[in-house]
Amino acid sequence: MLIEIKNIYKIYNEGKESEVRALDGVTLSIDRGEFVAIIGASGSGKSTLLRCVNLLETPTSGEITFHGENILTRKGGAAAYRTKVGMVFQSFNLFNNMSVLDNCTVGQIKVLKKSAAEAKELAMKYLTKVGMAPYINARPRQLSGGQKQRVAIARALATKPAILLADEPTGNLDSKTSQDVLSLMKVTGQKFAQTMVMITHNEEIAQMADRIVRIEDGRIVTR
Repeated sequence: MLIEIKNIYKIYNEGKESEVRALDGVTLSIDRGEFVAIIGASGSGKSTLLRCVNLLETPTSGEITFHGENILTRKGGAAAYRTKVGMVFQSFNLFNNMSVLDNCTVGQIKVLKKSAAEAKELAMKYLTKVGMAPYINARPRQLSGGQKQRVAIARALATKPAILLADEPTGNLDSKTSQDVLSLMKVTGQKFAQTMVMITHNEEIAQMADRIVRIEDGRIVTR
């Protein structure tokens, strides 16, 4: 088992009248190389769950283990874990002062310590696959929402992460491009034995995954 999420709670304003249980005892196991879609309505807790798995949010209680080690308590575990995780955000999170190409190479160079030449080669490979090679010198402000999302996906794939977490990765793409991009993500995942966890509200998109997990009111109802 690659990732095990054990009895995770995320409670905002705990103990107050305005307390909100965004996650209410979530338990989920994900195998190496598995493509899991987490589906649910807005406010169901699916994005909070993804942010906890990526440690952008700290769970109120529970465990998240990676290769059997609890990343929430192991000293230095979070930093090492993050080097193995790629993230595609719904809001893109591109660096506005950098070109498309630099957005896709900076993490490889700064975090993964790859050479500039190796980082550029990988970035160009995936930018080409998502149709963004002609825009490598553009800044994010010059791109449409769909183009920004393609860059974000290429950036994540270029790091060859052990785990790819995607929050509504096709939300800004048309149907045909969505299918193409998800097919690329799936093929890449199979080739490199990457584990992928995708958040979506789209039933059709979710069907491309190996397994669909449904979440309602912070609880998993089917897995």
